[in-house]
Amino acid sequence: MTSAVNTKHPDIAEDIGLVPLATPAKPVKRRMRVLHLVDTLNVGGTENQLVQLALRMQETGHRVTVGCLRAEGSLLQVLQQADIPVVEFRKGKTLLCFNGARQLLRLTAFLRNGRFDVVHAHDLWANLLGVPAGRLARIPVVVSSRRYLADLEWYTPWRNRVVRFIYRLSTRVIVNSKAVQERLVGGDHLTADKILVLYNAVDVERFTRARRNREKLLPNMAERSKVIAVLANMYSPVKGHACLISAARIVCKSEPDTFFLLIGDGSERSALETQAREAGLDENIVFVGPRTDVPELLACCDLSVLPSEAEGFPNALLESMAAGLPVVATAVGGSKEVIDNGTNGLLVPPGNPEALARAILHLIREPRLAKNLGDAGQKDMRRHFSFDRLIADLEQLYKEPLLS
Repeated sequence: MTSAVNTKHPDIAEDIGLVPLATPAKPVKRRMRVLHLVDTLNVGGTENQLVQLALRMQETGHRVTVGCLRAEGSLLQVLQQADIPVVEFRKGKTLLCFNGARQLLRLTAFLRNGRFDVVHAHDLWANLLGVPAGRLARIPVVVSSRRYLADLEWYTPWRNRVVRFIYRLSTRVIVNSKAVQERLVGGDHLTADKILVLYNAVDVERFTRARRNREKLLPNMAERSKVIAVLANMYSPVKGHACLISAARIVCKSEPDTFFLLIGDGSERSALETQAREAGLDENIVFVGPRTDVPELLACCDLSVLPSEAEGFPNALLESMAAGLPVVATAVGGSKEVIDNGTNGLLVPPGNPEALARAILHLIREPRLAKNLGDAGQKDMRRHFSFDRLIADLEQLYKEPLLS
């Protein structure tokens, strides 16, 4: 059934920068019926990418529907405001149960009745439900996705075999970095021609429009202070926050008027707050939790750091560079595909707080270099990571089997 959307907070779409485009693009010659499938519509990297895609594909004339395994999250309101249908295929704790089979049959029937051209699954659970349903419904294009490098705790040897089978059932597997592609070729034995690398996109204008207003957003930080953004969830140690806090101790010893703004939340937060407190960094490390005003927060910062131990393709890095911030990131996964060390950012080894601290201090003490890196990074975001580029690549992928 179509989900009922809560409209008590109509400004949420504007707050997070996901609103229908003001000027519709020129419609495409062939309108395709596309189902985008995702687990939930909570604010997150994958979910934001999906909603942006849905909005833009609708504006270019395609008939877009969004399917959810759990129709919940603030992004529901964005889709409703754009009149994009949202349909729920409710998942319980697992898909391997009677309800999972029921949802598979419901989705298969929905796809047949809707005469869809494309099913595009965007995450693990969507892959597991959407790809078999798409094949049963004989949909021409069935796309699965992998958007992360490190395996999730969910994976076991037999579950890996299931996921490999799902990938092989797909028309194509979309990954968001060459690092993920190499992981699937080497670890899951997929052929390279089965995989399509499509880098994430970022709404650069949303970040360039944001204005610096520390007095309002960061009232306890003087204009002379150096504020460093750390934009990452705290659900896993793989994001490298513990290393970041160790590096912050070195930085603040030399530059005591430096603050680290940790944007995000998760199960690791309590332990990280304890680590920061024990390191004597209560005043220098500020946990602001999940925010919908990320562009405005980044506008108040002087640089951005991503200390991850593994990354598929980090949206946080794209957003920081779109905001014009110089960035320091660990040389892992997709980060190495975005940053040309010394040209549009700095790369350091993962798990090395001393190297991370040196890079941060280098940018604090060399403002001209920092500005040059920030400018170059923002220019790269405009040139290579726009949604126009991503939509064009997806349209080509969707059309290929239809034209053959």
